[in-house]
Amino acid sequence: MSLPRALILGCAGTELSAEERAFFRDADPLGFILFARNIGTVESTRRLVDDLRSCVARGEAPVLIDQEGGRVARLRPPLWRKAPPARLLGDLYARDPDAGLEATRLNSRLLAADVAGIGCDVDCLPVLDIAFPETHAVIGDRAYADRPEPVAALGRAAAEGLMAEGVLPVIKHIPGHGRATVDSHEALPRVTASRAELERTDFVPFKLLSDLPWAMTGHLLFEAIDPKDCITVSAGSVQSVIRAHIGFDGLLLSDDLSMQALGGSLGERAARALAAGCDIALHCNGRMAEMVEIAGHTGQMTERAHRRFQDGRSFLARHRDPAGARGLADAARRVAELLPEWG
Repeated sequence: MSLPRALILGCAGTELSAEERAFFRDADPLGFILFARNIGTVESTRRLVDDLRSCVARGEAPVLIDQEGGRVARLRPPLWRKAPPARLLGDLYARDPDAGLEATRLNSRLLAADVAGIGCDVDCLPVLDIAFPETHAVIGDRAYADRPEPVAALGRAAAEGLMAEGVLPVIKHIPGHGRATVDSHEALPRVTASRAELERTDFVPFKLLSDLPWAMTGHLLFEAIDPKDCITVSAGSVQSVIRAHIGFDGLLLSDDLSMQALGGSLGERAARALAAGCDIALHCNGRMAEMVEIAGHTGQMTERAHRRFQDGRSFLARHRDPAGARGLADAARRVAELLPEWG
């Protein structure tokens, strides 16, 4: 059986060009990811998603989106709901854990309904990074809390809400981005904490949610684990931390290859990420020349990666429990009651 290429790619705009259609057909990436530049109306965005899947002739090709709420939301008012940032949910949890979990779970149902409404079936949520005093603003209020246990509890609730409405969650940024003091879009963060400290804190939420089917790496260098290479391209780090210590055996995506935390050419970045143990290389900006270079350095998914992908589909199917239109309306009212300060 011919397997898709171990890639998830973006596209340039709200419609596919003839060049993009031909490239995606020939490259046959596993799936795609949408950004704000791709979002038009509900109908046009749904048409774009359908066209992307048509290019690779696979109705099951995953189409991802970052719909976290707060600052990171590709679907925005007035066509879509304005969702709260993770920190606001974490603050509610600190006052009332049951209310915080309920709000988080219901909020994620609503996020999933918006995501599924345009045909996307994967939301890059929950963020399991811990907020430390030094945490860079690129994470900021995307983090639920400053301790691992509430982060894990709220992350679990968020994942459950997404899956109930038929959307796969992606835990990120494994094994933890909270100690980064620079933006990995711009430079490589270096973390100096000891491995023992990391295992007591940063890694804990990922370990507690390691049964979930998809994860995305963080582009960070952990000096206590690999003093030379960023975790995304470090085979030793992927194996000893993500697969062994954390125990994650699901589909592992790299974070965006075009981020400046990674050195070398884009083709080299893709090849190194896959060689290190990432199942899928992610490239987001939709620039054709970059995608062509990356495709030239990546091959088909491995059989193990394909099994992980299929296992994720099965996992999702077991957790689906859609609320229906009335249930979603009730969820929106309840979230408003629980978070009166939002909106």
